[in-house]
Amino acid sequence: MDRDELAAFLRTRRERITPADVGLPAGPRRRTPGLRREETAQLAHISTEYYTRLEQARGPRPSREVLAGLSRALRLSDTERDHLHHLAGAPPAPPPGPSREVRPGVLHLLHRLPQAAVFVTSATQEVIAWNDLAAALMEDFSAVSRRDRNLVRRVFLGPHPGGRRLFGVSDADDFARGAARQLRATAARYPDDPETAELVADLLAGSEEFARLWESHDVGARHALRKTFQHPLVGPVTVDCDALDVTDRDQRVVIYTAPPGSPSEEALRLLSVIGTQRMDVPG
Repeated sequence: MDRDELAAFLRTRRERITPADVGLPAGPRRRTPGLRREETAQLAHISTEYYTRLEQARGPRPSREVLAGLSRALRLSDTERDHLHHLAGAPPAPPPGPSREVRPGVLHLLHRLPQAAVFVTSATQEVIAWNDLAAALMEDFSAVSRRDRNLVRRVFLGPHPGGRRLFGVSDADDFARGAARQLRATAARYPDDPETAELVADLLAGSEEFARLWESHDVGARHALRKTFQHPLVGPVTVDCDALDVTDRDQRVVIYTAPPGSPSEEALRLLSVIGTQRMDVPG
């Protein structure tokens, strides 16, 4: 543990954050740049005395729980969080399960592409972020539980309204095969994650198709470059597919765009106006 470097790092990170950044009133006669020590301690759920001792290079080695609280309170980036752990003599442990935290820059990207349907999936194929057009094309993900946002669960276990498997997409069967292969690789990367284990168990119990694919022990998948959604309101929508891997989070950004000047481009424009209203109309 490098107490002097840890103290300096905490102080400089604290001084760069304004009260408004964390939802605190600035108040009159504020002389301290950034947050006060007591405010930082409150946000990290530790005592002011303990935090002060850390900044004065005389505190004991903080636990991983304390480091996690400080990382949240100080709005540290992934690199800064790892640096904090190393200074404290507690190198960051590998994550027990797939990350569901989407980088702010990726979230901004979703909303800078209003003419594209864009969403982010975790390593288990859970949809963890999306823009309005993605919700209109597929499903209003905000209206369903976390459990039902998982695309592997959805393709194998349903629901399939109007007989439309996975939002009526043309490559649903191919996606199912690839999803099973990807999930096997994910389960190997996160062997101690209870949510991943529960997902696999549910799929094995509820889908003979998944059980057969799982027993093949295949890994890896190829992705379609173009697919067609049978949408219940605007009819067929053909989209080109691009995917960007966010390797440090083990996530994927999926981007659907329609060929310029095509009927599908007009359908997406219409969906951007309709939004998610009446999405329960049967196909």
